Amino acid sequence: MKPFDYTRALDAPTAVAMVSERPGAAYLGAGTNLVDHLKLGVATPNLLVDVSGLPFDRIVPRPDGGVRVGAAVSNTDLAVDPIVRAGYPMLSRALLAGASAQLRNVATTGGNLLQRTRCVYFQDVTTACNKREPGTGCSAIDGFHRDLAILGASEHCVATHPSDMAVALAALDASVVVLAVDGERSIPMTDFHRLPGDEPERDTVLAHGDLITAIDLPDLPMAVRSTYRKVRDRASYAFALVSVAAALEVTDGTVSDARIALGGMAHKPWRATRAEQALRGAPATEDSFRQAADAELAAARPLPGNAFKVPLARNTMVAVLRDLAREDWA
Repeated sequence: MKPFDYTRALDAPTAVAMVSERPGAAYLGAGTNLVDHLKLGVATPNLLVDVSGLPFDRIVPRPDGGVRVGAAVSNTDLAVDPIVRAGYPMLSRALLAGASAQLRNVATTGGNLLQRTRCVYFQDVTTACNKREPGTGCSAIDGFHRDLAILGASEHCVATHPSDMAVALAALDASVVVLAVDGERSIPMTDFHRLPGDEPERDTVLAHGDLITAIDLPDLPMAVRSTYRKVRDRASYAFALVSVAAALEVTDGTVSDARIALGGMAHKPWRATRAEQALRGAPATEDSFRQAADAELAAARPLPGNAFKVPLARNTMVAVLRDLAREDWA
C-alpha cells in the first residue's frame, strides 16, 4: 500500500473542493471496496477525504410521492426500511442478496454504486487490464471470462458491474443526486454507469470530484409488484452470474407495463428496454415472456466460456415474469 494523506470532511462543499483540486484524491466512505483495492495496489490515491460523517444517512419521503435515500444510508438500513420493503420490494431483495450481513451493515448506498468490477485480471496488478491501466490490453478476453459480460462489451473490456442494488435502481428509474463544484445535478440511473467502449477505465459519467449525496426513488405504484432474483454459484455472498430485477403490471391478462433490468451481464446494470417493449400490450403468458427475453438477448455476444449465460438469462427472466404474473402473487 502506498502512503497517502487523510482528512475528514466537515461539510459536502468542502469535501468536493478538496477532491476536485487534487487529481490523485478520492472519497472514503465505508471503504468496503476501496480499502481492498488499496491493499492490492489497484487504487493508489494520494489523498483520502473521509465523507462518512456527512449528514446523508436518512431515508425521507419526497413531496412528489417518491423517496430520497441519503448516500450514507447503510445497505442494511435501506433493505429493511418499511417504505422500501412495501413500495420497492425488488430493491430490498436485491440488497439482501448482495453481501454478507456484516458488509451490509457498513456498506453505503453511494459506495455501492461505485463498486468496481471483480474481474480477476482487474484485481491482479501483474496482468494486463485496460480498466486498471488503459492501453495494456484485456487479459480476460482470451483468459478466464466465465463470470463476465455478454452484453455491451467491447474489444477493450468484458468486465461486469458487480452491484445488485444498482440493477434494481435501474429498473426503478431512480436518479443519482450529485454535488459538484458548480452545484447539484441529478443523473438518471440508466445513464449513470457507462459501457466500456474505448474508455473502460471510466465506470460512470461522474467527473473527478463529483460527490454522490443521495438517490431518488420515483413514485412508481407498479413497483409494489416487483422482485429480484439472483443466480450465483453458491447460496450466499457470491456475485451474480445472472440477476433479474423486474416489475410487472397486468390488466385483464395483458401486460400494460414492465420494468426489467439485468445484472451480471454487462459493464453496467442492463436495462432490458427491448424486452419491455415486446411485453407491453402482449398477453401475460410464458410464450410472451420467452419472446421478450429472446428480443433482449438477441444482442448478446458471449465468449466461449460464458455462452451458458444466454439460456440462463432467458430462463431466469421467464421464471421471474411468470411469478410476477400469477394472479395470487403477493
